[in-house]
Amino acid sequence: MNLCHICGNEIRRGVKNCTFCGSEQKENHQEQKVKKFVHRTVNLEAGMPLVEPALQQLHAAVHEARIRDIQVLTIIHGYGSTGRGGAIRRECRKVLEYMKSRGELGGVIAGEEFYRRNGPVRDLLKRYPQLEKNNNLNRGNKGITLVIM
Repeated sequence: MNLCHICGNEIRRGVKNCTFCGSEQKENHQEQKVKKFVHRTVNLEAGMPLVEPALQQLHAAVHEARIRDIQVLTIIHGYGSTGRGGAIRRECRKVLEYMKSRGELGGVIAGEEFYRRNGPVRDLLKRYPQLEKNNNLNRGNKGITLVIM
């Protein structure tokens, strides 16, 4: 077995195009050690913290994901008790979008946009087909955000 040089998914030897992302494979693509897909969930709302400790936990989770070569994080920040979106959710997403704009993250997908028919999600599922089994897919969960490292 080989790994796709674009998405890292395992493909059969001799395949010209990756079955996951569709990218053309190099002729002399050597067999590589299979890189395992790693996904983690981080619950920022556990213990009902204030905004600042939750953001510190977010930064620590992103830092750890880089060190441990985690490809996707699901951040549970909750939706808030007011029914309009809570402060942790709002601030968490601001921080993640800022990190993305600086090139520190590969992408950010809000839980309410985590639908199979959404273009960026479709691309993500091609890259990491294991996410098809994610319980939050197609549920419109406003209390989570996916972070692509």
